[in-house]
Amino acid sequence: MKYNNIREAEFISRPNRFVAEVLLDGEAETVHVKNTGRCRELLIPGSRVSLFDSGNSARKTRYDLVSVYKKGLGWVNIDSQAPNAAMLEWLESSPGFFGEIDAIHPEYTRGGSRVDFMLHPKSSGRKILIEVKGCTLEIGGIGYFPDAPTERGVKHLRELADAAGEGFECYIAFVIALPKVVKVVPNIETHREFGRALCDALNAGVRALCLPCEVTPDSLRIIGVSEALRTDLFPEPHMPQS
Repeated sequence: MKYNNIREAEFISRPNRFVAEVLLDGEAETVHVKNTGRCRELLIPGSRVSLFDSGNSARKTRYDLVSVYKKGLGWVNIDSQAPNAAMLEWLESSPGFFGEIDAIHPEYTRGGSRVDFMLHPKSSGRKILIEVKGCTLEIGGIGYFPDAPTERGVKHLRELADAAGEGFECYIAFVIALPKVVKVVPNIETHREFGRALCDALNAGVRALCLPCEVTPDSLRIIGVSEALRTDLFPEPHMPQS
């Protein structure tokens, strides 16, 4: 997943969750932040950031802030749309994790909700549902999700658990949009309900995937995949009670 027209700037401040002030070519510029999470450990005054230039001067904010350089780690992609785009690219490249795929349906509608991907493997009656979550929070070399409370994420987990009970093969896929991190655990300190919902989903048959990435100022690429066991996701003594 690669952006065109990327420019680098210096982060100044974030007046609200939708916009940031940056220093671009020596001039202050208001830019759109493509992530409504907190990103407090990333968006620090003086940090290097990369901006996507839409080329549309009629927009209220011409630039989108898509990645941040975290000292000691590297570039972190905070574009909330990037994990799904990287996931689609990875699925289309047929890495073999799900076997040969006959069809990929993004934004699959099931009942009154939508799931990020529905897969139909070839020569198989399997029906695979995948919900994608982008991880941008790193502490001590481990990824944590979410970085802010997410009722939407809880809803998605409950829907996956219901679908698993109906015979679907269901996955929650954590696309790790930062380098050097291969493991994600639920951020129970920030949103314990998400941890409980994830625990319930795993008990219902939902499977969790961790997908580490290569990140540059202008790209995000999945470079691996592993299935996370319950003991990986909930190391003692932080196992939530369902």
